[in-house]
Parts: sequence; C-alpha cells; structure tokens
Amino acid sequence: AKGKKDPECVKVVVRCRPMSRREVEDTRQQIVSINIDTGEVSVRNPESDIKEAPKPFTFDQVFDSNCEQEHVFQTTAQPIVDSVLQGYNGTVFAYGQTGTGKTHTMEGLWDPPEQRGIIPRSFARIFSEIDDTHDQNFLVRASFLEIYNEEVRDLLAKDPKNKLDLKEDNDRGVYVKDLTSYVVKGATEMENVLLAGKKNRSVGATLMNQDSSRSHSIFTIVIESSAEGSDGSRHIRAGKLNLVDLAGSERQSKTGATGDRLKEATKINLSLSALGNVISALVDSKSHHIPYRDSKLTRLLQDSLGGNTKTVMVANIGPADYNYDETISTLRYANRAKNIKNKPKINEDPKDTMLREFQEEIARLKSMLESQQNDPEVRGVQGFTGQEMVKQMSNKQLENIHHELEEQKLALQAAEDIREEERDRAEEEIRKKEQALAKERHAREVLAAQLQAMQEKVVVGSANAEEARRREEELARAQMELERRREEQQRLSEQLREQEEETLAMEEKYASIQEEVQAKTKKLKKIWTRYEQARAEAEDLRRENQIEREDLLQTIRDSDQSIK
Repeated sequence: AKGKKDPECVKVVVRCRPMSRREVEDTRQQIVSINIDTGEVSVRNPESDIKEAPKPFTFDQVFDSNCEQEHVFQTTAQPIVDSVLQGYNGTVFAYGQTGTGKTHTMEGLWDPPEQRGIIPRSFARIFSEIDDTHDQNFLVRASFLEIYNEEVRDLLAKDPKNKLDLKEDNDRGVYVKDLTSYVVKGATEMENVLLAGKKNRSVGATLMNQDSSRSHSIFTIVIESSAEGSDGSRHIRAGKLNLVDLAGSERQSKTGATGDRLKEATKINLSLSALGNVISALVDSKSHHIPYRDSKLTRLLQDSLGGNTKTVMVANIGPADYNYDETISTLRYANRAKNIKNKPKINEDPKDTMLREFQEEIARLKSMLESQQNDPEVRGVQGFTGQEMVKQMSNKQLENIHHELEEQKLALQAAEDIREEERDRAEEEIRKKEQALAKERHAREVLAAQLQAMQEKVVVGSANAEEARRREEELARAQMELERRREEQQRLSEQLREQEEETLAMEEKYASIQEEVQAKTKKLKKIWTRYEQARAEAEDLRRENQIEREDLLQTIRDSDQSIK
C-alpha cells in the first residue's frame, strides 16, 4: 500500500553527563565508561569485588561528557526531523533519573547558541529545509502540553492549570481535546511559543536537582506540505514531530521530597513505571496485552512505541557511584527498548489537514476578489440608494463613480435657481451614494486583508529545485557514509568477540602437559569470570526488583495517606 514501510526498531542512544561540582567535592567515584566507537557503555559496581568485570551494554549510539549539543542533534534528532518533513511521524524523548541532563539534552541553554538542545535546533532545521524546497507549500503549527499529577494541561492556554481530556478515534488516534495550536511561519515564532509555554511548566527544587521538572512535557509540531504529484494533481502530506522531556524517576530518600514534591514524585514514578511496563510488554513475545491505558503518558506515546512513528529514545545517565542502581535500571530499560518495532509510513492525503482548509479558503477569497474586478454588470450608480445591496465593482469603476459624484456636487453648488427642498433631496442622495461607495471600498480592503493573512500562514519553499536536490543528495550520502562506518566498527567489534568465543571452544593441541594445564586454566578462569558476571547480574536484577517493589509499596502508602 502507498507509504508503507518495513518495521524498524526504536533507535536508542545513551548520553552520560559529566561529574557535577558537588560530586567532585564529595570525592565520588566515576563508575561509567563510554566507548563511542563501539557504542558500548560499561558500568562498574562500586560495592563489588575489584576483580568483578564492569557490566557492558551496547546501543545504537553513545555520547560521553565531552560531546557537543550539535553532534547529539545531528546524529539522533536530525534524521527524525527530516523524515517528518517528508510526511512521517517522529518522536524524540529523553528518559532517565532526575538530574541526569534530560532537559539539557532536549532544550539546553539559549545562550550561547552552541548550548541549544534538540528542540530549538529542530526549529531551525525545519525552516531551513522549507527554505531549500521548490514548488511546495507548507503549513506549520505547534502545541505544548504537560502531564502533571496525571492531569493533561495546555501550557499555551490562558489558564494552563485547566485539565484537558484525552480522546481517541480511528483517523487521529489518541489526541488531546481543545489543545491550543499556533500556526508559525519561522523558527523565531516557534521559539516564542516554546518560551511562552515554559513559563507555565511545573518545576521545583529537590535534593537531586534545583530546577527539577515536576511534569512530563510534549512539544508537538505538525508539518503539512503540498506538492504536485506524478498524476499532475497536488497531494498533501502531514508529519507530526513529538519532542518529549520526561520528568525524572527518583527515590524519596535521595530527593528529600515532602508535601507537594512527594505527591508529584509519586505520580511521576507511577507513570514511568507504566512506561517501563509498556516497553517490557512490547518486547515480550508472550505478552498479548500492551498496557498503554495505565497512564496518560503511555496513551500519548502509544503511536511512538510500537505504532506509526520513527522514534529515538535518549537515555540519560549519571557517572557517579551513588547512582549505580538508577544507572543500571535506566540502561536495562533502554536495552529493552532497542527491540521495540515500529511501523512508520508516510501520511499522505489525510482527511483533516488544516493546509487543505487554508488552500480552499484562499481560493474562495481570490475568486471573490476576481469577481469584483471583472463584474460586467457594474456600470454606474443610476437609481442607486444606500439601502440596496452594494454591487461588486472594479477599482477603475469605483474611481469613475467618485469623479462623477464630485462633478454632481460642483454642479449642485453652481445651480442657484434650484429650489431649497430639491437641493436638500439631491444632497441626501449624494450622501447615500458616498456612504455606499465607502462601504464597498471597506469591504474590498477587508477581503484583501483576509486573503493576505491566509497566504502569510502558508510558507512557500523558494530554493532552486536542482540546487536543493543536489544539496539533499550530498547530505544523504554523507549521512549514509557515517552510518556505514559506525555499523562497520560495531560489526568488527562483534566479530572480535565471536572469535574469542570460538577460540575458547576450539579443541587445541598442546606440546606438553604443562602447556595444556596452563591453557585450560586460562580457559577455566574466563568461564568462571562469565559465571560470576551472570550470578552478579541475577543478584542485581533480584535487588532491583526488590527496590522497585518497595518503591511501589511506598507510593501506594503515600497515595493512601494523601487521600486520608
């Protein structure tokens, strides 16, 4: 079918922040090591025997504390943004413990510009790409919501604390009823929309983070484009980009949460637990039910996890020893998410596009203006009164009528022999005609203003088609080459590991008994090390499950207490 594509896995990347000033002052150990070339993250258990090997995890891409915001954007979000311009749905979301840099990754700092995160860089990319297109019309609109204490709030509404409802239908999927949406014509306008919403977002201080996000936020950009197809008619594509900054998972003992902060943490942990359950269910072949309805967050991300969306998950972690449990938990969730399969397709000629409505309205207004310019019936104002409907007239005809009225006024003033009552009647007739003429001019001006306002909302690509195509092909080739090299690096690393396995399994010939003893002792040590790693992993999982169970019980107790 048109626009369909083979399933593709959620792309998962990991970003590790640098040690904080406080962690350095407290002489904390750094337990995380990053290998950018192989996409591997290794985490050392600070409480284990020094001989225990670090736990390795492999992802599509990994970033250490020295990576630049531009590099993170180009390798994770930029391909998603470009696909949305082609009509796909795309989602980028940051996941991880509180204080690990999710908001820095998604939003960053506005000044200096080098520190800007994925969201503002996406704005610039969208309108840069639109400028480089030819013979295409675009309509771009933005909305901004947060999920606070399991309530969906519109951050762009006059009263952002009002609770909105989630709805679902076959055409639109899950959506937020009455969510404010603004049409934007440039990156600066979209930045203003983001900043206006940020002022209404819920943040608060905890021991882990002075400006901790106390809600999940979703900034959504809908890009509708119209271009001529091979059949000669114009087709509309509609892509939707979700940029998600999740609140961080946290433990009460570490955050010192009480009162409102504790209530917020309870809801945050429950929704993130629901997200983890959805991820686990999606990759479990035995699971027949995906619990999307367990939270508002998972319902809104339903299409992003297992649906019609290209998705990138950025897992943020901290490097310090006292966050070992949280870091391992985040990496395990991220490792599971790698196996989620989505089914993205181009959304072509959807039913409810605003661009189609705008194009139809523009065509109607143009038709009305043209009919005013070309109406052959308008010849003058003989017998015309202010009570009649104003006829549509051309600009030239309006000017002729105006001159005729001026001449009549002059003639009236010159005719001294006209009786007083006749003069008054004639003056009243002229006054009515002048009023009708003013109305016609005003109606014409209003119509022209409406047309201009509608046309301004539609952004038109202006680049030379050949030049834009050439640049696009060069960029695509460069990106494919980078991706090929990275995959080759990972393939070679995997081959090396497999060769080590084969070497262990080979039947060897030995020159002496002593050599055989040494070789088999070495082999036994490797096997024992792997056994110890597996045993430690099982113990970690048992402890993690125990901690999650205790956290969940504590959350239930806190909820019961708040109800009482």
